[in-house]
Amino acid sequence: LTRPLFWYVHPLRLFLPWVFSPEVTLALLDAANDRDSVVQEQVRKSILTLGKQQPNKVLSMCQDYLVKHPKLVIGHRVLILQTIELVVKTKIDDISYPKIKSVISLASDEMTRSKEVVPDWQQAASNILVAVGNKHINDIMEEILSKFQPGVLPHFFVVQTLASLSDSNVYGMVPFLNAILGTMLPMLGMAKQDNMKWVFSSALSHFSESILEYLANLDKAPDPTVRKDTFSSEIYAAYDILFCSWLQSREPKLRLTVAAAVGSMSHLMAHDKLEEQLPKLIPTIISLYKKNTEHYVISKSLCQVLDASVNMGSRVLETQIDSLLTTLHQQVDTHTAIYKKPKVPQLVRYLSVTYMICFLLPPVANTFPDRLIVFVLQKLENSNERNRMGSLAVLRHLINSSGKTESFFFFKNPWRASVLRRSLQVKQRIVQVISAMAHHGYLELEGGDLLVKFIIQHCALPDTYYRPTDPEEVTNEALRSMCDNTLHLFTTTVGRLTDVLWPMLLFYLTPGQYSNATTPLCKSLILLATKKRDAQEPNFYIDFNEQGGSHRDLPFAGHPGWTHPHKVSLFTLQQCCNKELVKKQLQEILFNARHSDSTEREGVAVGIGLCARSHLEATLAKLDDFGKSDAFKKASGIFGLLKDKNDVDIEKMKSTLILCYGYVALYAPDDLILSRIDSDILRNISKHFNTKVKKTGDLTGLQLSRRDCRPDSGTRFSDSPPLCLPLLKDFIKAEPPDAMRTPVRHLVMTTCANLMYPFILTVVFFGDDWTCLSLRLPLFPQELYTDTFNALQELLRNILTRDLTPDGLQSVFKHIEAWLSSNQDHERERAVKTTAHILDFYFSNLKVKNMVTFHNLGALLGRLAPRCTDPNPLVRTAAIDCIYRLLYIQLRYEGFSLDHKDESVESLITLRERLNNPEPSVLYKTCSELAKIISKRLPQQQLNTLIFMLFEGLVDPQSNCSRASSVVLNTLLKNRGAGLQDLVSEMLEVLHIRLQMISEEQVKVAVAQSILILATQHLQTVINTLISYPLPFDNWSCEMWIALGADSNLASQIMEMLMEKLNIMVPYVDKKESMMRSGLSKVATSHPLAMTCALKEMMLNGQSQDAVVSLFPQLFSSLLVRLGSSVGVSLPKDINTNSIRSDRKNSPKMAVGFDVCGVAVEALRILLARAQLDDVVNRLDQEGAWDKMKDPQQHPTGVTLLSRAMARHAGPRLPAIVECLCPCLNNIYECQRVTITAFFSELLSHHVVTELMMMDVLMNNMMERISDPCCTVRMLAVRGLGNIAVGSPEKVPEGWGLLAAMSSGMEEKDDPGKHITLEAMSGLSKVLVYLDKKNVHLLVVYIFMKIKPFLESENDEIRCASIMLLGNLSKFGSGEPVFKDQIHNVLVSLLLHLNDPNLQVVKACKYSMRVCAPVVGSELITTMFQNHLHEDKSLHYGEFINDLTKYIVSRSPLNTVTLFPIHKLIQALPDTL
Repeated sequence: LTRPLFWYVHPLRLFLPWVFSPEVTLALLDAANDRDSVVQEQVRKSILTLGKQQPNKVLSMCQDYLVKHPKLVIGHRVLILQTIELVVKTKIDDISYPKIKSVISLASDEMTRSKEVVPDWQQAASNILVAVGNKHINDIMEEILSKFQPGVLPHFFVVQTLASLSDSNVYGMVPFLNAILGTMLPMLGMAKQDNMKWVFSSALSHFSESILEYLANLDKAPDPTVRKDTFSSEIYAAYDILFCSWLQSREPKLRLTVAAAVGSMSHLMAHDKLEEQLPKLIPTIISLYKKNTEHYVISKSLCQVLDASVNMGSRVLETQIDSLLTTLHQQVDTHTAIYKKPKVPQLVRYLSVTYMICFLLPPVANTFPDRLIVFVLQKLENSNERNRMGSLAVLRHLINSSGKTESFFFFKNPWRASVLRRSLQVKQRIVQVISAMAHHGYLELEGGDLLVKFIIQHCALPDTYYRPTDPEEVTNEALRSMCDNTLHLFTTTVGRLTDVLWPMLLFYLTPGQYSNATTPLCKSLILLATKKRDAQEPNFYIDFNEQGGSHRDLPFAGHPGWTHPHKVSLFTLQQCCNKELVKKQLQEILFNARHSDSTEREGVAVGIGLCARSHLEATLAKLDDFGKSDAFKKASGIFGLLKDKNDVDIEKMKSTLILCYGYVALYAPDDLILSRIDSDILRNISKHFNTKVKKTGDLTGLQLSRRDCRPDSGTRFSDSPPLCLPLLKDFIKAEPPDAMRTPVRHLVMTTCANLMYPFILTVVFFGDDWTCLSLRLPLFPQELYTDTFNALQELLRNILTRDLTPDGLQSVFKHIEAWLSSNQDHERERAVKTTAHILDFYFSNLKVKNMVTFHNLGALLGRLAPRCTDPNPLVRTAAIDCIYRLLYIQLRYEGFSLDHKDESVESLITLRERLNNPEPSVLYKTCSELAKIISKRLPQQQLNTLIFMLFEGLVDPQSNCSRASSVVLNTLLKNRGAGLQDLVSEMLEVLHIRLQMISEEQVKVAVAQSILILATQHLQTVINTLISYPLPFDNWSCEMWIALGADSNLASQIMEMLMEKLNIMVPYVDKKESMMRSGLSKVATSHPLAMTCALKEMMLNGQSQDAVVSLFPQLFSSLLVRLGSSVGVSLPKDINTNSIRSDRKNSPKMAVGFDVCGVAVEALRILLARAQLDDVVNRLDQEGAWDKMKDPQQHPTGVTLLSRAMARHAGPRLPAIVECLCPCLNNIYECQRVTITAFFSELLSHHVVTELMMMDVLMNNMMERISDPCCTVRMLAVRGLGNIAVGSPEKVPEGWGLLAAMSSGMEEKDDPGKHITLEAMSGLSKVLVYLDKKNVHLLVVYIFMKIKPFLESENDEIRCASIMLLGNLSKFGSGEPVFKDQIHNVLVSLLLHLNDPNLQVVKACKYSMRVCAPVVGSELITTMFQNHLHEDKSLHYGEFINDLTKYIVSRSPLNTVTLFPIHKLIQALPDTL
C-alpha cells in the first residue's frame, strides 16, 4: 500500500452499517495490531459497528480468531479483547445465552492462562467478565468461583475481577460476598507477595463499599433482609490481618491500599470491636501522613473511620479529638501552602485544600462543634501566617457546610485586633469568610455591623503602586478591589442584607478615614435606595434624629448633672487641637475636683470620658499620672498630723479615678480603645479597686469600663479572667454571710454581667468562689434578697439569650446542679427554682429552625428526677415542674408546635399534686410512674446519659433522693435496657464504684436489682464483665455476684454457663519455678479461678437455693473436679493481667490470703450447706476433712471422707453425681482423675451403691482405671475394687474379673512406694473372704508366688498385708500338694516373723499360721498352732520354737532336709534361745 491503511479503513466504516462480511471482519481483525494508533482506533470502531449489527457473529469470529492464533502478540490479543468488551457493553441484551457462556469461558481462560501477571492482557479479559456480569452475574460467579477455591491462592486477576464486579453490579454481587469473604479469609494468611496483598486489600475495600451502598438502598435491593452484622465477623477478621500486619509494610502503594480498605471496612465492623480498635486505629492512620506523600487516600480513610465512630456514638473518639484536630489542622496548613504554589496543577491544588476541609472536618464538626470552633479560633491567634490561613479556610467551610446555626456566638467576631493587623493575604481570607457568613444570614445577627465595617475599612485602602513579582501576592489594590466587589455582592445578590446595609452605609460617607471608599459606598447606596423606593418600603425615609444615637454624638444627653461645669468644659476641650492645653486642663480638673462630692465626681468622670473621644492618649497619660501622684499616698510621721487628708479622702479619689477610667472606656473610639481595655483600663482600675469603702461608684466605674467589652460589642479579649476579679471576690467575702445590709451583692452581680468574656463567662461568674452570689444569699431583708435574686435570674436570662441552644442551657445549668444536692433545704430550693425559671424562659424563647438534638436532656433529667422525692415539698414540686418543661422542650425539638399537648407529659401535673403527700410509699409510687413517663418520652440517644446521671444520684446526700434515683433507674432499665448492649460493661463498672459509697441499705438492694435486670437482658455480657474483675473479688464485686443469685431461674442459667466454661477451660499451666531450678510448678489460670469465686458468691444468696438444688449434681461434680485441679496449684504473679480494671493489676498485696484450693473447698462447702446437707458438712468439719482436701499429701484422704459422708447422709443424690463424674475420669489432668477415683473408691465401701444400682458403673470404672498412667489413680482403683467386699460382699462372687484385676496390682513395676501392691494385697484379703474354691483355685499358686517376695519386705504394712493374704489363701489350698509345698517353703519365714518388731505383723503371722496349720499335714502342729497362736494372747517365742523344733526333729513325718530346712531356722534364732 502506498497510502496509510487509515485511508482505506475510514471509508470502509461508512459502508459497514449496511453490509456485514466475514471476510471484511477477518481483515479488520488482522489489521487490529497496526503500528499506527489512529488505525487501531478506526479498526476497533469498525468492528464495533459490525458488532452492533451482528453481535453474535462478530463475537464468534473474535473468539475463533483468538483460538486459532494462540501465539498472537500480547498487544494484538488485548485489542481484540477490548473490542469484545465494547460489543458486549453495547449489545448485551441482543447476545444469545450460549454465546454469553462461550464469551465467559473465553475471557476466563484468557485471564488466567498465564500464572504470571500480564496487566494489559489480563485486565482486558477481566473487563469482559465485568461487562457480562452486569446482566449475567450468576453465570459469571459460577465461572469465577471455580477458580476461587478454598486453600488455594487464586490468580491476581480473579480477585481483581471480583472487586470490579462488586463496583459495577452492587445488587448482584452483595449476596455472594458473605461466601466469598469466608473463602478469602484463610487466603489472606497465604498471601506473601505484595501484589497479592494489594489486590486482596483492594478487593476488601471494594466489597465494603458495595455492601454499604447495598445497605443504604435496601428499598431497591433484591434481598432487603441483608444486615450489616451479616458481614461483621468476616470483615473484622480481615481487618485484623490488614491492620496488624499489612499496614506495616514498607511498600507505600500497599500501605495506601490497606489504609483505604481499613477505612471502608470500619463501617461494617461490630460497634464493640470498632470501639476497641479506635485508640490504635486513629493514631495509626494519622501516622501515615508522615510516611506517604499521597495524602488523599489517607484523608479519605480517616474520614470513613471518623464517620463510622460518630455514627455509632463512640466514647473513645472524644479522647482522640485533641490530637486529631492538631493533625488535621497541620494538614490543612500544609495543603494551603501547596495551593499557593503556582507550579502545582490546578486540580491537585484544588483537591489538596478542598478534600481535607470538606470531607474530614464534618464528622468532627457535627459531633464536637464547640471544641472545633474553640480550636480553630485559638489557631487564629497563632503568629504563623500559614496556620492562620488554614484556620480561616476551615472556618469558611464550617460556615458554608453548617448553614445558619445557633453557634453564631462563636463565629460572629473571631478577629482580634492582632488578627486584623496581619498580612493582606490573611485579610483577603477574612473577607472570604465574611462573604460566606453573609450568605448564611450571620450579618443580620448582633455584631454583623462590625463585619460590614471591616469590609468598608478595606474598601478605603490607599494605593501602593506596587507591582509584585509573585502573582499570588496580595496588594492594597487587589484587596480593595475584592472588598469593593464583596460590598457590591452584598447589595445585589444577598437580599436579606438590604435592611442591614440601609441606612448603615450612609454613616460611613462623612468620616475622613473612609473617603477612599466613597465610590463603592455610593454605588451600593444608589442600588439600595432604588430598590427600597421601587418597593415603596416604609424605612426608605430615614429619621436621623432616631439614628443619631448610633454615633454617640451626645451620649450624655439626659444624664444627671449634665450642667456641671467640669462636664461642659471637658466636652468643649475635646474639640481643642492644642495637646499641651488639653493635658494642662485635665491636670487642673483632676487635682482640684471635690472628690467627696458624688455629683462633682460623676461630672469629672463623664467629662474626661468625653475628652478621651478626641484625645485618648493624653487622657490616659494624665489619668496614669494622677494615679501615681502623691495625692494617693498617706502622710507619715509629724507631717501626717498636719495634713487634712485621711483614708476616706484617698478612697474617694480612687473612686473618681475608677469612674474616669470607666467613662473613658465608654466614650473613646472603638478602634482605639478596644486594644487598650486590658492593658490600660482594667489594669489601672485593679490597682485602685479595693473593699475598704464599698460605695457604688467603684463598681459603677468597673461596669462602665466593660460596657463595650461584652460579647454583643463584637470585641474578643484574652481568655484570662479580668484583673479585678479577685477584688470582686473580696467584696463578697467582706459581706456578712448571715445578713444583707447593703446592695453590694446586687452591684457585684451586675458588674459581673458587664465582665462577660465570651469564653470565660462561666469562670467569672460561676467559679467555685462565686456560687455564693446566687444560692447562699441571706433571706432578710426580703427586699434586698428579692432584688439580688431577680438580678441573678435576669443575668441567667441574658446569658441564655446570647446562646439559646442546648449547649448554652448546659453552660448555665452545670453551675447550678451542684446545689441541687446541698445539705441545706433553702439552697436546694433556690437551685431547683432557678432551674425551673431558666427552663421556662428557654421554652418560651425557643425557636427551632433546624433539626437540632437536645443532647443534654438526659443529663438534666438525671439531675432533677431524684429531687422529686426531696424532703422539702417545695423542691419536689419545683423539680416536677422542671421535668415537665424539659419534656416539652424535647417535643419542640422533635418538631411539635409550641401549643402542642402531650398526654403522657400532661399527666405530670397529676403527679405533682401527689408529691404533696410526704408518705414514703406514695412518693416512691409516684416516682415509679414518673420514670415510666420519662422512659416513654426520652429519645434512645439520651438514655445513656440519663442512666449514668442516675448512677451518680445513688449517692445523693438525701436518702429519699438516692432511693428515688434507684427507682427511676430500675424502671428505665426494665423498659429500655435491652438496647444498651454496648454500655453494659461500663454500667457495671460504675455500679461497682457506687456500691463502695452507698451506705443506705435500701439503695444497695436496689443496685442489686439493677444488676439483676441487666443480667436478664444481657446475660453473657454481664457474666463476661464481672468475671473479668480483679481477683480476689473485693467486697463490692462479691455483692454484685451475690445479687445474681436472687433470681432462681437466672441463677440457674448463670451457673450452667459458668460450669460449662469451667469444665472445658485449662485449670492451670506448668511453669518453670526459676532459672536456678529445673522443676515445674502448677500455676492457676485466672478465668477458671474467677468462675469458682463467682459460683461461691452466688450460692451465698439464700434465694439461690432452688437453683442450687436443681443443679446440685452438676455443681457438685464441677466443684469436685475443680477441687482436684486446685490441689498444689499456686496463684500466678500476674493474676489480673486480663482484668478490665488497671488499678488492681499485678498487685501482689491483693492476693495475700487468697488460696486457689481454698476457694474451691469453700465453694464446695457452701454448696453442701445451701443444698441443706448439714449432716455432711458437720461430719466433714469434725473430721478435719476440709484441710485434708487442701493438703496435696492428704487430698485423697480428704476426698474419701467427703465420699463417706455423702454415702451416709446424701445417698439419693449420688446416682446423678456419679453420672456427671464418670465422663471426667477420662480427663487429661491426673489430679482430676485422682480426685474422682478417690471419691468412687470410697463409695464402693458402702452398700448404698448397690441399693441405688450404681455398683456395675462404679466397678467398671475402677476396672478401667487399673491401667491408668497415674500410679495414684491405679492405687485408688485397686482400693475401690477391694472395697466392694466391704460395701457389697454379695456382689463379690459376681465380679468374675475382680480377682484377676486385683492380682495384677501386685505386678506393678511403676510403683516406687509399693502402694498399689499394698492395696492389691489388702483388697485381695477382703475379697477372698467371700469367694469359694472354684473361683480361686486356679489363681492360688499364682497369687502365692506373687506374695512370697513381700514376706521379707522392709515395709511393715506390706509384710503384714502379704502374711494376711497368705493366711486367707490357705483355705483354697488344702488338699493341693503344690500349695502344701509352698507353705512348707515359707513356714520358716512365718516362724521368724512371730518375733517381728511390728505388733501388727506378729498378729498377722499368728493368724496365717493358725489357718495354714491344716495344710502342713501334722495334727500335733495344727493343735500347737491352734492353742498357742492367738492374736490377743502373748506368746513365749523361745519356748514355742523349742517345742516346735523338737517335735519336728523327732516325730514329724516330714522330710526335714528337703521340706523343712531346720538349719535355717536355727541360724535365724536369736542367741538368747
